[in-house]
Amino acid sequence: MELKDTIRAIEDYPKEGVIFRDITTLLKDKDAFKKSVDEMAAKIDDDVDKIIGIEARGFIFGAALAYKLNKGFIPVRKPGKLPWDKISESYDLEYGEDSIEIHKDALEPGEKIVIVDDLLATGG
Repeated sequence: MELKDTIRAIEDYPKEGVIFRDITTLLKDKDAFKKSVDEMAAKIDDDVDKIIGIEARGFIFGAALAYKLNKGFIPVRKPGKLPWDKISESYDLEYGEDSIEIHKDALEPGEKIVIVDDLLATGG
């Protein structure tokens, strides 16, 4: 099975010129979802301490990877969603600007982390 064959491409979404990669078609296929998590997990060294998942699709794969690898999971969220002291970072997208936040106490100095994001969605 080729995982790319289980992902739907939607042209001109969310704006003209962007090709959105819709992973809901991969997620509903139990074999494709399992294979995607297993293949990502196989690429992660054992000495990683935590997995970070960036809202929203990064939560899906990040949490599954953290569970499979027996690691802690840290959600990175859109502004206003985290209840504690946080750090914020803004970034540009091909169709605008956005920002993300993480709790200040989410990581300890020297920890090794893996960041999971859905860069596949639009490439941004």
